[in-house]
Amino acid sequence: MFEKILIANRGEIACRVAATAKRMGIRTVAVYSDADAQANHVLACDEAVHIGGAEPSQSYLRVEAIVQAAKQSGAQAIHPGYGFLSENEAFASACAQAGLVFIGPGAQAIAAMGLKSQAKQRMEAACVPLVPGYHGADQRPDWLQAQADRIGYPVLIKASAGGGGKGMRVVEKPGDFLAALASCQREAGKSFGDDAVLIESYVQRPRHIEIQVFADTHGQCVYLFERDCSVQRRHQKLIEEAPAPGLSTAMREQMGQAAVAAARAVNYVGAGTVEFIVAQTGDYGAAAQMQFYFMEMNTRLQVEHPVTEAITGLDLVEWQLRVAAGEPLPLRQDQIRCTGHAIEARICAENPEQQFLPATGRLSVYRKPAHASFTPATVRFDDGVREGSEISPYYDSLVAKLIVHGRDRAQALRLLDEALAQTHLVGVASNVQFLRNVLQSPSFAQAHLDTALIERERPRLFEQHPITPVWAAAFLVAHTLIQERRAQDWDPFSQRDGWHSHGRTQREFVFRIAKDQYSATLSYGRDGNYRLSMGERSGSLSFECKASVLDLVFDTEALSAHVYADGERLHIFSPRGAESLSVRDSLAHAGERAPDLGRMSAPMPGKVLSFRVQPGDRVSQGQVLAVIEAMKMEHSITSPGDGVVLDLLFAPGDQVGEGLELFRLQLDEGGSPANEASA
Repeated sequence: MFEKILIANRGEIACRVAATAKRMGIRTVAVYSDADAQANHVLACDEAVHIGGAEPSQSYLRVEAIVQAAKQSGAQAIHPGYGFLSENEAFASACAQAGLVFIGPGAQAIAAMGLKSQAKQRMEAACVPLVPGYHGADQRPDWLQAQADRIGYPVLIKASAGGGGKGMRVVEKPGDFLAALASCQREAGKSFGDDAVLIESYVQRPRHIEIQVFADTHGQCVYLFERDCSVQRRHQKLIEEAPAPGLSTAMREQMGQAAVAAARAVNYVGAGTVEFIVAQTGDYGAAAQMQFYFMEMNTRLQVEHPVTEAITGLDLVEWQLRVAAGEPLPLRQDQIRCTGHAIEARICAENPEQQFLPATGRLSVYRKPAHASFTPATVRFDDGVREGSEISPYYDSLVAKLIVHGRDRAQALRLLDEALAQTHLVGVASNVQFLRNVLQSPSFAQAHLDTALIERERPRLFEQHPITPVWAAAFLVAHTLIQERRAQDWDPFSQRDGWHSHGRTQREFVFRIAKDQYSATLSYGRDGNYRLSMGERSGSLSFECKASVLDLVFDTEALSAHVYADGERLHIFSPRGAESLSVRDSLAHAGERAPDLGRMSAPMPGKVLSFRVQPGDRVSQGQVLAVIEAMKMEHSITSPGDGVVLDLLFAPGDQVGEGLELFRLQLDEGGSPANEASA
């Protein structure tokens, strides 16, 4: 076994690999960029080597720098994690040439599966079912358009060298094809260094089901059951579970055998995932008619590997290390067991109600759910951040992974919802409440799964307010009064609460939830009794604070929540759900100029890729005005209304911060404020 390994990655996966290596008595070496000097993965390892600037191209994608760091530190092997160089043939070759063990498949297998078009040709030869499509080398736009027309719309354009939803677009009609193709090729070239694409028929009501495979250097290859990864946004997975609900034993075995055949076809070694698209007709679940097709093979460990570890009781990173060291697989196929049900939720820094735009900021509050040991019912939290960490624009938006394991799917669902309720992030927008909304949706609860679930359940998932405005007002009032008591001496002449020696007084509290503004009135007197009124609702209010927990009783109903203030925002986390209020202090902003309605600002930090307009151009509502790249994805900035472009304030290639003005519009009379542009 190795004595020391280098982990060529960052974030939660680097921490995850380091934890297993430490348990096995293996020393670890971290690599880090300028942005990650104080990151958790640096602290989790025994040594750390600086490899360059914050941009991935200046650090985590520098093959020579990483190989040199391994040799300099005396590491014998390199674990690539996932993303970055994990599926890079040249990196695997460079490791071998330097006398280092690449903890993953050989360069030949990566090459064979790395280009989706070539991989599908191999799978066809191995009799693995394929989706109808074009996987050829001719990449002329007019030729690709002709192939899409031949296949029939809708079609899916996919980066041949890609993964993780990057360089992927669904095209509904011929007129949209060339623009989508150009965007895919740009994104693919930046993410993978290869802009080649393939075209496939877009399967209707598809499920995304993948098989975990493992092979050693002794000719053994097994599958460790399957994972359902159908809940996705932006073609990226959001919730994964194992085993896949509604699969028959026969289909599970067929898919497992097909996955093993795919791995054997390229002499695969190590951990890999064979991904299938499953077409459904008829009902959902076991009653549905299903047909599976090979989609791609990821030649690395997957983000969602913990759900497989939960149902099998195995440590897949340990298996990776043992196989890379030349040991045989620890178990035969007939010795691998599946117990219970596991679900993983990806906690990301993003804004679900703004088309999942990635978010940045400092984690001023970071509270995690209680952990449990590996028993039939467990809660596991994999992360690479801590309270005070900065979520930067340079890397993926993934903050953490919350994994639960129960005796069955129903128990796992309850565990996950409870654990998400205990997960509090303040300082950066997150998808935690959105994940709870998904779990509670009828489609997910009943396992009616396909990749369109989020769109199908849109009315239930977006703009939900689990804490009603009147309860939000109650928490705001109670929190404000408590903070005022703490901040002031008990002097009636210096209090801000309007105290006087007789009668009752009233205070108005104005706040916003999303785009809606509310007003509540609090009345009280010397007797210390509070009464809250909001619209037609009115009732007595009493409260007690313990640490960050506020216990309220409003109009005989009780509710408790953790409440945190962050600037002019108040964040409320209750068992019912979470809510964020915007509270504007009129005194603090006295004399400030009103927002400029002709101002359009960047919705996130990133790089300007292109402007689609010039000063003087007339634009219409919804028209794409610019494209920004952030967190390895492209985002289109669209016009909020009809009008004329007055000025462009940046140039393509410029870095922009969140909120910086990009350009100015003169909107037609009656148009929406320009600073509400969408991305």
